Amino acid sequence: MRARILIPLLAACAVLLGLAVPAQAAGYRYWSFWESGGEGWTYATRGPTTARPADGDVNGFRFAVSTDSQDAARPRPAPDFADICGTAPAEDGTKRVGVVIDFGTAADAPEGSGQPPAPRVACARVRADATSAEAAAAVAKPLRYNSQALLCAIEGYPRTGCGEQVSSAPDGPSPAGSPSAPYPVMDLEPGPSVGLVAALAAIAVLGAAAVWQVRRRRR
Repeated sequence: MRARILIPLLAACAVLLGLAVPAQAAGYRYWSFWESGGEGWTYATRGPTTARPADGDVNGFRFAVSTDSQDAARPRPAPDFADICGTAPAEDGTKRVGVVIDFGTAADAPEGSGQPPAPRVACARVRADATSAEAAAAVAKPLRYNSQALLCAIEGYPRTGCGEQVSSAPDGPSPAGSPSAPYPVMDLEPGPSVGLVAALAAIAVLGAAAVWQVRRRRR
């Protein structure tokens, strides 16, 4: 008697738990934007078209595949302003901004793009109120953007595409869309998934029903 009740219950639990397993996070292939005032790289909270670096700052751009800001690959060259801009003197009405451009690795390159160019650095001298995008454009052209102000290409790399979503499967990435925001930000305190909560609630209901059936038949 109990077996006839418990076997369907266990089968239902297995199905519900299977449905509750969260899908793997998708990654995006895009140019991430970084800032530094001399203390290492920090993932920028603004896009390069709105950020306004100060004289002596360093901006970094890295092309790679990442799921969010927490696992984004940093530019490999160090943000060393003295090394990048050397002895370039300060001038009234202008500012000096170090620019680091890291085209990434072959593993992150779009299919058919070939070997990415080597990382390079340059010192941009721009007007005092210039944005990071203007500083980058002063030393690396052309820059390509999409309609959402997402930086798609630097110096023509990559030739096509812009922030494609790629599969997290081990057999390689496959384009499947585009990011909903120019610079993905990670949810630092994720709660339990809706599917998991629903599965646990259903298991509790089924378990209570099984107990009620057993007690009913004993009467």
